[in-house]
Amino acid sequence: MSDPFKQAAGIRKVLTADETAEGRLDAWLTAQVGEDFSRSRIKALIKDGWVSLRGEQITDPQRKVRVGDSFEITLPEPEDPTPQGEDIPLDILHEDDDLIVISKPASLVVHPGPGNWTGTLVNALIHHCGDTLSGIGGVRRPGIVHRLDKDTTGVMVVAKNDISHRHLSLQFADHGRTMPLERAYQAVVWGRPRTLSGTVDAPLGRATGDRTRRAVKRPDSQDADHAITHYQVIERFHENPDATALASLVECHLETGRTHQIRVHMAHIGHPLLGDMVYGAGFRTKANLLPEEIRKVVKGFDRQALHAFMLQFEHPRTGELMHFEVPLPNDMVELVEALRR
Repeated sequence: MSDPFKQAAGIRKVLTADETAEGRLDAWLTAQVGEDFSRSRIKALIKDGWVSLRGEQITDPQRKVRVGDSFEITLPEPEDPTPQGEDIPLDILHEDDDLIVISKPASLVVHPGPGNWTGTLVNALIHHCGDTLSGIGGVRRPGIVHRLDKDTTGVMVVAKNDISHRHLSLQFADHGRTMPLERAYQAVVWGRPRTLSGTVDAPLGRATGDRTRRAVKRPDSQDADHAITHYQVIERFHENPDATALASLVECHLETGRTHQIRVHMAHIGHPLLGDMVYGAGFRTKANLLPEEIRKVVKGFDRQALHAFMLQFEHPRTGELMHFEVPLPNDMVELVEALRR
């Protein structure tokens, strides 16, 4: 089925529910129009009156779909896909004619997309670098060779020309197997991993029923991507005589770079990240076991406790080994200090 949202603005598309149709209207419509349009955007279109059934506007995204229903979607004018420069402060660790290295704060989205067309790192880079950014990444991702989740902090490198983009992209694709690229993260996880160091080798793919989540897949699954994370326990908090602990500070090294890899892998072995409401929501009640002062800090930590503290790569022009480290951000420092108490 062609995606109606890639066609001209103002077009009307009729989608009819067959005998396999079930569930909420927003979920069903999202499945019909393809992955390039998010469920949140579909939900917004429904609420804004762009969907109708037999001439009557449907504004309830939770309405159940029935066999034979024919929904008509009228598309509004599309949002401008070309990012514009915005004066957003950047914490620059290094900059030259070929690349720029920054320390990304929490809550900063890397590149524009549904729900985040402005206020991104790309908008900040366009303002800072002007027309010097690499164009290989496309209009929405100029210079971007890797990314961090919105609420993950830490070191990122951005290419400022096409030669640098190609060279850096090759290093990230190689994952340090034959090239000097290395990435390391620090994370605060619930509990204490069974061994002080270990490897999680578990393929990842899209979670069933939710395109924004990732899940561990069977190796023979069609959408399974090879994924390996190495971890080492750095510190344990509130350790008990039975070798259990309330939480641990771990260092993770990536052998592959899948979306949400550390978050999913640590949850897979029973130790999700503190503050991760996607993969570790069930562990949040553990904070109730803490004294009030510590409990307040832990419950107030509203993002996954993940920080990309180290990045190493070969400079694309000079061949120099570039190594950058940034300390834990203030909110994670406060979290760790509270757990130590």
